[in-house]
Parts: sequence; structure tokens; C-alpha cells
Amino acid sequence: MDSVGTNRPPLRPVAAAATRRSALLRPPSHLGLGNRFAETKLGIASGCGGGGGYFGKVQGFDALRSTTTKVQSGKAGRSVTKEMGHTSSGNEVPLKYSSGKAFPLGVSQVDDGLNFAIFSQHASSVTLCLNFPERGNQDDVDIVEFALDRQKNKTGDIWHVSVEGLPASGVLYGYRINGPQGWQQGHRFDDSVILLDPYAKLVYGRKHFAVEKEKPSQLFGTYDFDSSPFDWGDNYKLPNLPETDLVIYEMNVRAFTADESSRLAPAIRGSYLGVIDKIPHLLELGVNAVELLPVFEFDELELKRFPNPRDHMVNTWGYSTINFFAPMSRYASAGGGPVAASKELKQMVKAFHNSGIEVILDVVYNHTNEADDVNPYMTSFRGIDNKVYYMLDLNNSAQLLNFSGCGNTLNCNHPVVKELVLDSLRHWVKEYHIDGFRFDLASVLCRGPDGSPLDAPPLIKEIAKDSVLSRCKIIAEPWDCGGLYLVGRFPNWDRWAEWNGKYRDDIRRFIKGDPGMKGVFATRVSGSADLYQVNNRKPYHSVNFVIAHDGFTLCDLVSYNSKHNDANGEGGRDGCNDNYSWNCGIEGETNDLNVLSLRSRQMKNFHVALMISQGTPMMLMGDEYGHTRYGNNNSYGHDTHINNFQWGQLEERKDGHFRFFSEMIKFRHNHPILRRDRFLNKNDVTWHENRWENQDSKFLAFTIHDHSSGGDIYLAFNAHEYFVDAVIPPPPHHKSWSRVVDTNLESPKDIVPEGVPFTGSGYRIAPYSSILLKAKP
Repeated sequence: MDSVGTNRPPLRPVAAAATRRSALLRPPSHLGLGNRFAETKLGIASGCGGGGGYFGKVQGFDALRSTTTKVQSGKAGRSVTKEMGHTSSGNEVPLKYSSGKAFPLGVSQVDDGLNFAIFSQHASSVTLCLNFPERGNQDDVDIVEFALDRQKNKTGDIWHVSVEGLPASGVLYGYRINGPQGWQQGHRFDDSVILLDPYAKLVYGRKHFAVEKEKPSQLFGTYDFDSSPFDWGDNYKLPNLPETDLVIYEMNVRAFTADESSRLAPAIRGSYLGVIDKIPHLLELGVNAVELLPVFEFDELELKRFPNPRDHMVNTWGYSTINFFAPMSRYASAGGGPVAASKELKQMVKAFHNSGIEVILDVVYNHTNEADDVNPYMTSFRGIDNKVYYMLDLNNSAQLLNFSGCGNTLNCNHPVVKELVLDSLRHWVKEYHIDGFRFDLASVLCRGPDGSPLDAPPLIKEIAKDSVLSRCKIIAEPWDCGGLYLVGRFPNWDRWAEWNGKYRDDIRRFIKGDPGMKGVFATRVSGSADLYQVNNRKPYHSVNFVIAHDGFTLCDLVSYNSKHNDANGEGGRDGCNDNYSWNCGIEGETNDLNVLSLRSRQMKNFHVALMISQGTPMMLMGDEYGHTRYGNNNSYGHDTHINNFQWGQLEERKDGHFRFFSEMIKFRHNHPILRRDRFLNKNDVTWHENRWENQDSKFLAFTIHDHSSGGDIYLAFNAHEYFVDAVIPPPPHHKSWSRVVDTNLESPKDIVPEGVPFTGSGYRIAPYSSILLKAKP
């Protein structure tokens, strides 16, 4: 959840819900607890979907078939089935059960079969449920069930069983779990629901993205021990880029190629494989890291679970995690399912790495999809051990605490949950070669079980110190919906970087011409030393951004004064009201050439400021061609052109807008003085300014010095509505100035990488424009 809006699609009817969060990147005085809808979901009945028809012959006892009631023996070694309204196929699977072992959690291979292990501290009974969709009629939904014995199949708080005779792939599994029924004690057990294993490495559900006829669908864990290890290639290597060199491109896997304009075959549009086809575009743009919106398994149809004002939408952003280990299965091509999704995600990562591009995942460990206690949607953690996995208000009938704005808050610093998160992160690094993580609402991870902020959160520290994660970039979104705003103060152990929300706000306000912003603008572009020059932190620990997926696009930032979110079905109540935007004179779409020219200059001004700032720059997918969402600053629910990359528009603007953005990124790569690994000192920069206290001054010029070669860079930003005659300082000895950028000029003169020789002592800088001069021999 990011930037200035929300990405949590609530499922409670609008009339019963609070207002979605409005300003999660603002300091505490601007934060409100009622800014984001509590995400709520309708519980699914205990039915099971898709497959089965085989029943186990278990240690001398034939499994009961076609029974209409559920029977549990209470002793290890007895299995029964539950008839779900279909006729059994009549086949049997000879399965043998033994006590098994407690670790590792999830499914693992052992000498005599497969081991299943799941944690539940408060459960009184656990039943393993097995389904065999590859062997029977897909219409059959009979399931083999085996009740674990507390004496033989339990070690401490871990329930476990080994099963001999199971195929090495293609089996679906889950658990029925029962326990105390006291809600006021924090329990939510319901053994009528088959629950997803938190440690399932693959999740089986629907096959195609947003195909409504496939819902509802029972979620199962599955596994694949048959496939050969993925071939990363003999010459494959990790990019291991220095953090100083990163230029991050935030993108959505599906939206990148889902549109017909991608000219990809329908079967691979919106898939991991589709992204591979478009890597040349990213190379031409110049970015070297992608930050992917969530690719953990999520339910894109959650808004449609019951009638509500937003049931016309699809959750395309994915900030509603079902499982922390499994890749989003419906990002596989051609509805290939979870095994194909796993392989194709690796293919995508491999292709990125072979192109020198790192892969950072946006991860959501602050809450899950299971909603709140008003309209709960039980799929996993809630029914396994609610009291452990979630933060509860024990002084209020053990209701779920809601620091995520989505109805629940994961209890991340509980020892068991902490290990779950760490195991998940290690899995993505080891199995998928992921290079880094951006942690959604990371301030939640700084809270104790009762929600109180912790000075040294165990999870945050262990992520920073973990050996497997030591090569990874770790980035916090340093706020949450409970007002814990930690920009510049996030517990970091000199490892954690942060999304710098203050950078975004201050850059926006200066460029659009707000008074009194010159000084803070200077602070932000020089690395935000006021926030990050502490202990051994570096400028690159500030992830600088003007635009993120949540909020206005860059085009909309200069085209709209107000949000236009009517399409979301919430009467315009959702999304942020404080966007620090300016429409340049006309609201929205226009053919006015003067307004369009000003908007173009402003977009280029923002991009210049971002690319010359000390720190780590991040831009949003589509801003390189000027993508518009038509003023919608909360577009989480639109699986349409509103979110989808428009490849036709890119082609139309390739020689103008795109060229400028690409050349500016490459200019940053080619000039190390713009990306230092230390904070600037007085010898590194000269501020050509003696009116810092003048609140009405909206002009700033400065020179960044190159001590090694004399290749100084002069920059000037004019946010006034009139021309400013700037005095240009003398260039370094034996050098002369060349004009590289003037955003007031038309393409291709607006940016000339090799520079245009400039002589003279002054430069007339146009209103709302910026220039960049380079000292050359």
C-alpha cells in the first residue's frame, strides 16, 4: 500500500464501512485511522471444488466411501471421507500413515513417502485432507481425510504425519482444524472449512485470471517433486548491482502486457512470460531494477464474493495475500496452473538477470486476505490458530486489531509468525533468486502482539541480519494505518532503505510552484541528510519517488487538481484528497496547446529532479510515455486500459516524451556524482542562492562538483510563472559549459546527451522549466 491512496479493496458494503485511507505517506498529523476501508470477505462454505474420487486403504481399514456424514476416528491410522454430493469413482489408493516429523513445516519428501507438518498451538484436532484431481473425474469432489492423533502425530505445537503411497506431484491437500470455540479468547476454529497450509509452496485454485465462471473455488496446497530442478544456465549469474546504481521501475506483471496493444498472443498476455517479451523496452528505457507489485497468490475476484457497490471491479494490484510462499498461479500463461506459474516466474527472473536487471518483490506481510470479524473470509491462518497469527484486542472481546486498514493485522513479532515471514523470504531468494523486497506498510512489522510500537522489532532486526537475505535490497514502506509514521526513523541496522514519502511531497510542491519550498527542495535533491545521515546510513537508503502505483500517474499529477474516482463505486470517498497536484489551468483532458505544452514541461521537470537527486530513484510503469488513469488516484480494481500499459501510445510518443525520459536515466547512469555513496559536503555542491529565507522565491540553481575530472553539472529549476535570468558561474578551469537539458525546448532539443556548446554568463530560463549544463573540455 503505497503512495497517496489505497490498494486494499474492501469487501464490506460501503454503507457499513469507514472511509478508505487518504494520506498514508503524510506525517502523523495528517494520518487518520479511518482512511482505508476494512477489507472484508464472505466466508466460503465447507464444500470442496475440483477433483478427487480416490480414497485411501489405511493401515488395514478401508476408507468409507460415499458417506454423507463426516466421521473421525480420533486415532492415527484411520481415515474417512466426506461425500460432497457426487458419486465416488470406486477406486482406491493404498496409503500408509506413520507418525512423521515436525520439521520442516509444509510438505517434504522423506524416505518412506511425504511428510506433512503444520503448526497450531491451540488446536484440539487436526485432519489432513487429500484430493487427487489428476486421477479421477474432475466433477468428483470426494476427499481422503486422515485424523491425526495427539499422541502419535504431534510434537510440541506441530502436528505431523508421514504418508506413503502418494504421487510425487499432482495431489491437492489441506486441513480441517478444530479447537476452543471461545471468540472472546481469540479463537476462530471451524472444522467445516478445509484450510490452506501456510507453508504450501504452490496453491491450486482457479486457472484463469478474473474468469468469473471459475468462482468460487476451494483453495488447496499442492506440491511438485517430479519436475527436474530449474535450469538457470551455465553462464547465469546474479546482477548484484550496487545500491548506488539502482534505477527502480515499479510495475504490475499483468498490467504490463494484458492490453491487446502489446501484440502478444492472447495466451501469454498478462503473464510472467509476457513480461519477458518486453524486457527490451526496459533496457531501452535504461532502468536496471523492477519492483513487482505482489506476485504471491491472491484472489483477484474477492470484490465479487457478495453484492456490493464495487462488485464490478477486479483486484488487479494483489495486496491481499492468501499464501506467502506460492507464486500467483493465474500469472501463468494459458491457464497453466501453479506448477507452470512457478517455472515461468523463474524463467522471467532468469531473463531479467541475463539482461542485467534485478527483481524486487513488493511483499505484504502486514495482513492477509482473511478480512475482519464482521465479514470473515476463512482460508488459512484464521482457522489454524487465529490467536497466534493475528494481533487481537484482548480488552475488546479479542477482536482483530486493524493497523493495516484491511480488517486484520499479522502478528509478525510472535516467534512463530516471525519464522514464517523469514522462511518465506528465504524461500523466494533460494528458489526464485529474488534480489530484494519492498515491505508494504512496514511499520506494522514494528509492532508487538498488542500493537504497541517496538524500538527494536525482532523481525526487522533478523531480516537485516539474516545470512540468506544479506545480498538482498530491503526497502520499507515506513508507515501504517495506525499512525506509526517512521520516515527517516525506521529501525534499520544500517541495512533498511525506505520509501521517502517526504521526498515525494516536497518535490511535488516545489515543482508546481508552492511558496516556501526552495530550502526543503534543496534538502531532498541532495539526499535527505536530515532524515538519513544517521549512524552508517547512506543516501541510497532514501528511495526517492514522485509517483508510485497508488495515487496519480505523472500525467495525471499535472492534469488534475482533484481525484476522479467515480468508477470505483464509492461515491468518490476513496483515494487521497491531498495529492499536491496542479492541472496547469484546465481540469483533465484538453486540446489546449498551451496547457499541453506546460504539462509536458512539468513532467520533464519532475523527471529531471528525480534523476539528479542523491538517493535511489523509482519511477512508475507507464510514466515513460505519459499514461493517464483519467484522474483516478485509486485504480486498484480496474483490469482495463486504466491500469494496463498502452503500447500504442508508447510508439506514438517514442521520439518525444519517451526519448527524454530514457536519455535522462542514462545521463544519471553515466555521471557517478549524481549517485554518491556518501552525503554531500560543502565542497561537493555550490548553492547559487542568497535568498533562502524568501518564501516567495521559487527559483533554485546549484552546481554539483566533480572532483575527479572537473565534469561539473549546473542545474537550475524555475517554478515561477515568469522568466528568470540566471547568472551562470564560470566553468572549471580548461572547461566550458554545454547545454544538455532545457525542458522548455521541443524534442529533440530538450535533451542533447552530448551537449550543445554554451557561451556567455547568463541564461534566460522559461517559466516552469529546468536546465542542466555539463562542464566539458
